[in-house]
Amino acid sequence: MLWKVTVCCGAWLLVLIFSGAISAKSQRDPRTVTFTRTLRTEKLGQVRSRSRRESWFGASNFAYCRQPLDPSEHQTLDQNTHETGFHGDDGSSFTLTWVGDGTGVILVLSTISGPLDTFYEGGSSRLYRSEDYGKTFHDISHVINNTFIRKDFGVSAGPGNSKQVILTADLPITKTEGGVIFTSEDTGVSFTSVSLPFHPAQPITFNFQNPNYLVAISTDGGLWLSLDFGNRWTKVHEGAHSFMWGANITLYFSYSPNGTVEADQRGELFLKRTKDLGLTFTTIAQNIFSFGYIGGFLFTSVMEKLGDKFNKAQLPSASTEQFYSVLDGDEDMIFMHVDKPGEDTYYGTVYTSDDRGILYSKSLERHLFGGEGKSDFTNITSLRGVYLTNVLEEDGGIRTVISFDRGGEWRLLKKPENVKCGANVKKCNLHIHGEHSRYNNITPMLPLTDPTAIGLVIAHGSVGESMSAMRPDVYISRDGGYTWFCILKGPHHYSILDSGGLIVAVEAHKDRQINSIKFSTDEGQCWKSYNFTDHPIFFAGLASEPGSKTMNISVWGYRPEDDDQPMWVAVTIDFERLLTRECQERDYVTWLAHATEGGDSETDGCVLGYKETYRRLRRLAICRNGRDYVVVRKQTPCPCTMEDYMCDYGYYRHKNSSECVKQADFKEETLEVCVHGVVETLQTSGYRKVPSDKCEGGFSPLRRINSGQKHCGNGSQASSISPNPEKPVDSLKLIVVCVTVGVVAVVISVAILITVRKMISRPRPHAYLFSALRLQDDDQCIHPEPGSQTSSNRGSYQADSDDELIQ
Repeated sequence: MLWKVTVCCGAWLLVLIFSGAISAKSQRDPRTVTFTRTLRTEKLGQVRSRSRRESWFGASNFAYCRQPLDPSEHQTLDQNTHETGFHGDDGSSFTLTWVGDGTGVILVLSTISGPLDTFYEGGSSRLYRSEDYGKTFHDISHVINNTFIRKDFGVSAGPGNSKQVILTADLPITKTEGGVIFTSEDTGVSFTSVSLPFHPAQPITFNFQNPNYLVAISTDGGLWLSLDFGNRWTKVHEGAHSFMWGANITLYFSYSPNGTVEADQRGELFLKRTKDLGLTFTTIAQNIFSFGYIGGFLFTSVMEKLGDKFNKAQLPSASTEQFYSVLDGDEDMIFMHVDKPGEDTYYGTVYTSDDRGILYSKSLERHLFGGEGKSDFTNITSLRGVYLTNVLEEDGGIRTVISFDRGGEWRLLKKPENVKCGANVKKCNLHIHGEHSRYNNITPMLPLTDPTAIGLVIAHGSVGESMSAMRPDVYISRDGGYTWFCILKGPHHYSILDSGGLIVAVEAHKDRQINSIKFSTDEGQCWKSYNFTDHPIFFAGLASEPGSKTMNISVWGYRPEDDDQPMWVAVTIDFERLLTRECQERDYVTWLAHATEGGDSETDGCVLGYKETYRRLRRLAICRNGRDYVVVRKQTPCPCTMEDYMCDYGYYRHKNSSECVKQADFKEETLEVCVHGVVETLQTSGYRKVPSDKCEGGFSPLRRINSGQKHCGNGSQASSISPNPEKPVDSLKLIVVCVTVGVVAVVISVAILITVRKMISRPRPHAYLFSALRLQDDDQCIHPEPGSQTSSNRGSYQADSDDELIQ
């Protein structure tokens, strides 16, 4: 059946409007990371005994490959380790922002907020600057007259390699007519104070292509624009609620026409667009809740009045008692989770869209979506087409599955070669901890990948029949998730440096001071440990320049001073002097991605219609890739097979089968879809090519879309809302998903979630499903001796929970 609801007052709709490729920077800012000091009930100077400090469940006993530092290595690291103590700074949080690319400039904002009863009096802050990747810091608070800078969005760096920075002051709204910002065009060497005619309510945002173009929303709902980097501002609209830059200078924003309080919660906002920086406006949609970008689509929640028609997204077997979440997407397709009917089922079905986002097909059943609004759905960016997530099986166990073809087929992870399971374990697989585990403090980090470190994946995991809530260990894959290796005992914080040529890790302890860091130059096979300080610190986080090309890593934390007051500490280690040799051609090998041992020579490595051959560093090559390293790849087209096709609307794949079969509840032989006011008829044999698949010839199943003369809906309305000025109207891509009465919550982050819930239902409790898991007490990782050879084929951002956004 089609998912479509009409109620007396209208149906809630989710609209996806194609708007061209959107920069990833519109989704999150990888240049900023915040560390917070944890308050402790005991004295900071006290170091608890190991038996008391260990609060993890169980223990995993194995020996990982450890190699000692030789004296020359130790001396080199000592000479290139730089410690900064921020004496007298009692800030509760430190926010780091990298300015430019490869400039080495970091701005650090230390903030302590005032008491709640003196909220309008603000608090205090200090501003520090480093121009050598964090090796030294200088207090530059005097440059901005020691003004209190906002903690939540006080520092904004310009896009790309611009040297522009904006600081937003935190001023009492009731005592000043307007706000104050400080602007810099020399990476923070100097600042200019600018008085604003308004108080910013949201971060001042740069245009992606012209950083002199700024946009902001004031506390009274005014939409303000500046075309000269904040020197002069013009109000261009009233009642604004949220905004986003689109392609070029296109700006989208939602607003309340009557300035109604909580209009967003009642779905009374309008969505507008301006292509000429506020001179003219076009209304795109009415009666919306919110909007946001995912990949090449613009999402907005809209109330459809009776009689209005849009292009409906066709999702088989979805009912009005379900909520959905957009898990991920790009300019080609969307991954969408639809919950299992019933109260608090915590799992559902993942659907994948066609390239227009209109037709959806079943991709994965029993997908875990926990009560805290967290999904473990992860895009493995180090290898094309790979996604990883967790499912909740009928026996209550959580198991990890992986897809290498954008959701076409899912499989369990293989057991690592150096892992053994208990004697009574019938099926032993690796299971990866994701958002659920981090939310519940079982792991300190999510799986880590980077596009420049081809094939590399680092994650916390456990082995057994299902995921264990015991103390997890660290695993690594160097081929994008096909094979895994257990590399470190217990939870760690880790980071990828030098495009994968160097990995660093620090043990995660909840209430124990640390003084050492581990590093590996062979993709985690063996590790060396370095004591970076003689005075241990309570660990707060790792920080390195975004992009994984740097060889500098900073360990942030705090320790008590003589008066037992905490002092923030940053220790920056430069590994460039340790790996002095630049990699040569002989240090690289040719690697065919997705290749399998004994595979057919014609189709081996074929994924999404083509092969990719990479040049990548040999595991045992001790050299550095350097900042100029560029990923080299060669693409070769493949003949089409069933693996290049997803199951079409109304069809699905059985487990361990490539054949698409018709769903039992799907009776139609043809499907009629309303697209831009014209009825399209789909005839299919059950297959549609995966979006972006580039295969040629070979398997070619029947699939025909016919556009008839029969009209439907309001075609003129659909055509009038094309958001992309560079494309003709007939290339517009539009989705509307009908759901029950509810609210859309938009969360843009590392893993983008847009979730719809029923307003009439109670909030999901923060329950956790590990209580239903089988605990494996005897999982062990076994590592080879240092001399043996074993074959085995990286800023933090926290989004608010969906419940918090809806309330």
